[in-house]
Amino acid sequence: MIGTLINAGAVIAGGSIGLLLKKNMPERITTIYFQAVGLFTLAIGISMVYKMQHILIVVSSLAIGSLIGEWLNLEGGADKLSQYFRRKLRIGSDKFSEGLTTAFLLYCIGSMTILGAIQEGTGGSADLLMTKSLMDGFSSILLASAFGVGVLVSAIPLLIFQGGITLLAMYAGSFFTPEIIQGLTSVGGILLIGLGIDILEIKKLRILNMLPALMIVAFLLWLI
Repeated sequence: MIGTLINAGAVIAGGSIGLLLKKNMPERITTIYFQAVGLFTLAIGISMVYKMQHILIVVSSLAIGSLIGEWLNLEGGADKLSQYFRRKLRIGSDKFSEGLTTAFLLYCIGSMTILGAIQEGTGGSADLLMTKSLMDGFSSILLASAFGVGVLVSAIPLLIFQGGITLLAMYAGSFFTPEIIQGLTSVGGILLIGLGIDILEIKKLRILNMLPALMIVAFLLWLI
């Protein structure tokens, strides 16, 4: 778990620097940065789905997972949780929820997250997560300067999600076959494309309600 702990620490440290920069950030700079983040997110997502396999399973997973997420209303639950943190921390930022969601998805949905957590969980080194920590640390500087303190709070779900994969890999490392990892990467890439569309304000998508698709695709690929 050392890699995940360092990763969360890097997000907090970088986010703290970003908050200091935010105070002197002109609105036009923030606007152009949002556009850059949105385009970058689209690029990451496209690169992740470039080698997509088992297309029918990926599509089915997205459909089933989205229905489950909509039924559970994950988006609404996340909003309530973010409002709770805003009250407790006395935060007035209107971009708290957006920052928390964007940072979590960017930090946690990607091949580096999955592969790094599995590598450490199965007794390997934490080098991949260390590299990811460095990247996330610099990213959090820019994200926090635009979205605010929600980026720092994203370290909590990062710990839970990434740490959970590491713990799962410790006890069931054989579950994560190359096909499952590829499936998770493909679905994650599609979710990031949706996130990029959301950030660019092209259309509001309920990406959090689609997150169960990650569990569904792993389960379906495990069955076959």
